[in-house]
Amino acid sequence: MDNFGLGISDEHSAGITFLNRYFRSVYGVEVTTSIDRQIVRLALPTLATLLAEPTLLLVDTALVGRLGVDSLAGLSLASTILTTVVGLCIFLSYATTASTARFFGAGKPDRALRLGLDGVWLGIFLGVILAVILLAFGSAIFGWFGPEKAVLDEATRYLSASAWGLPGMLIVLAATGTVRGMLDTRTPLIVATAGALANIPLSYLLIYPAGFGVAGAGYGTAIAQSGMGIALGFVVVRAAHRQGVSLLPSGTGVLKSLRDSIPLIIRTLSLRVSILLTITAATTLGTTALAAHQIINSMWNFAAYGLDALAIASQALVGQALGASAGERVRHVLNRCLWWGLWVGAVLGLVLAAASPVIPRVFTGSGEVAQWAMWGLVVCAIGLPIASIAYMLDGVLIGAGDTRYLAWMMILALVLYTPIPLLLAGPGADLEMVGLLILWGGYAAVFMGARSLTLYLRTRGDRWIVLGEER
Repeated sequence: MDNFGLGISDEHSAGITFLNRYFRSVYGVEVTTSIDRQIVRLALPTLATLLAEPTLLLVDTALVGRLGVDSLAGLSLASTILTTVVGLCIFLSYATTASTARFFGAGKPDRALRLGLDGVWLGIFLGVILAVILLAFGSAIFGWFGPEKAVLDEATRYLSASAWGLPGMLIVLAATGTVRGMLDTRTPLIVATAGALANIPLSYLLIYPAGFGVAGAGYGTAIAQSGMGIALGFVVVRAAHRQGVSLLPSGTGVLKSLRDSIPLIIRTLSLRVSILLTITAATTLGTTALAAHQIINSMWNFAAYGLDALAIASQALVGQALGASAGERVRHVLNRCLWWGLWVGAVLGLVLAAASPVIPRVFTGSGEVAQWAMWGLVVCAIGLPIASIAYMLDGVLIGAGDTRYLAWMMILALVLYTPIPLLLAGPGADLEMVGLLILWGGYAAVFMGARSLTLYLRTRGDRWIVLGEER
């Protein structure tokens, strides 16, 4: 029987043999012939790992929400800027997952870890630079959104405290991508769980007993993220040392990682612009809308990370199959991941809709904010199955290195969506709750729908499938 039972020829079996050996050493079993089992085995730990980040924000939201509407609205504004900055650097994770998976699939772990180390160094450099920028210009950036003074003050306090954790956050991205490329999702799970659990008492103590208020939530998150970065960075360094890879940054390697990531940066920048447009419109609709938006956005991210877990599993599996020149396996991974995405998206939508009357009460004592958030969550629930297609196919094409197409299609989706938040930030600023529902309906149906359609059409052809250790 050929490897995986999916038509991989003997000339490409060296990479599969290495992957089997590595997978057995980590999980105690060999890679099976069942794609579904591998997807679940990779996705479940990844899900828990991904949920650590929104869990940090949910903890901050729940704790800060008791400080008042101004504090909650300030957290919404500041966390959006912070997650935008971190989100722009998600290429550190995605690029390393895809590239290391290809080289591991080809049986070349030393080259995989060289790329991973360069990604970690790049994360450190970018983290320091971005932290300095946010500390210096954070208040001015918030001013672009036109918040009320009390909201602006709270947002500035949170950002000034949390910006110190940026280097750790970006190390987490690069290191996590590296170990996922090795099909190890358990290590990031352990580290992320420890960080999320540590953040709860840290934030509580700093917000209330220490009296830092909203800034305490920022300090707690920064400390937790820095600890996670140190732990995951050590894992990559240890693995590289065992393979005889130099621990010093490779100048050309770091620059190459940055250059190759430009399409991913453009893709992510377009995504973040759509989110900034959304919060700009929510801010214009008023403080109640902005506070409700924070609750809706937190739950959307919580559900979206669940879909992203499946997408990241597809990144690693597609990357290793391409590195082993297993074209038939790539198609099989695509079909099964798409099926899983649709099913999980539908279930998440039903759960979110059913829980929509209860969820807002956890985060706010304001009846008006809770009512607005409830109907917004219903809109999001309807949009989740649509979004699931975009998430899954995005992961498949990132794993295949088809990032230029992803960048162009994300720009197209942004162009189609932009008129909706602009209208709500202008002529529709008085629509209040109706405006908030239109805003989220446009994001789910127009922005996510355009992404789903264009990526689906791409994967029906074969141009995105390029076999071998490098694209």
